[in-house]
Amino acid sequence: MNAHAPEPRCYEFSFPRLDTAVEVETSSAGVVVRASRNSFSEERKACFIRELAAEGFIADEYRWLSSGGPGGVRWIVDPAQFMPGPACLAETRRLVQRMLFSATVLWIFLLGGLFLAAPR
Repeated sequence: MNAHAPEPRCYEFSFPRLDTAVEVETSSAGVVVRASRNSFSEERKACFIRELAAEGFIADEYRWLSSGGPGGVRWIVDPAQFMPGPACLAETRRLVQRMLFSATVLWIFLLGGLFLAAPR
């Protein structure tokens, strides 16, 4: 029988008050938590892990393991992972250029209408 390793599961969380995005990845090797900023204290990290385990996002065995220990939960602060990619930036740039061009054409059209309709 050929047993396959389960696919890693990934969950995303947002903390607007802390201006932080968090991604939790679970696999057979353990749990990796990637954060966009280093805004969690050690106490808050432990509380977050307990909440994840209580809600069923990660296994209960991680609930009381220390952070960074062997087989425990690894925290990685990586702001670059949460930045948009080059394709997204290029599409956004094109959209903004089209909007500026349209706004300029509309502005010229409205000014032309204003001058043509002005009393002489």
